[in-house]
Amino acid sequence: MSSIRDFLDLVEQLPSVSSSDHGHYTRFQVAAHTFGYLWPATTTVGLKQTRADQLGLVAERPEVFEVQFTAGAFGWVVVHLEGVERDELAELIFEAWRLTAPATLVEERDDRLPT
Repeated sequence: MSSIRDFLDLVEQLPSVSSSDHGHYTRFQVAAHTFGYLWPATTTVGLKQTRADQLGLVAERPEVFEVQFTAGAFGWVVVHLEGVERDELAELIFEAWRLTAPATLVEERDDRLPT
């Protein structure tokens, strides 16, 4: 199962990520665009996904994933960290980052997941 430390460690491995503390949550951005949120009090994160992935994750494991909101082509999911292994969390974070990062950063990173 994953922890807040796992989440932070994985996010820190991705290029051009910045974070900002907003009291009850921390926002994570790449190139000034948000791809994730962390809520320490609930040990949950919110991550940008495609709408199809959002619906699939929630349908597959509603005890771990919740619909957060949709915006355009994207569906954000709340992830209960205790319900995902670190390697699955790495994939979710990477996808959120990749959906948000400029094409040049995505090309440079290729398909290398954080570890």
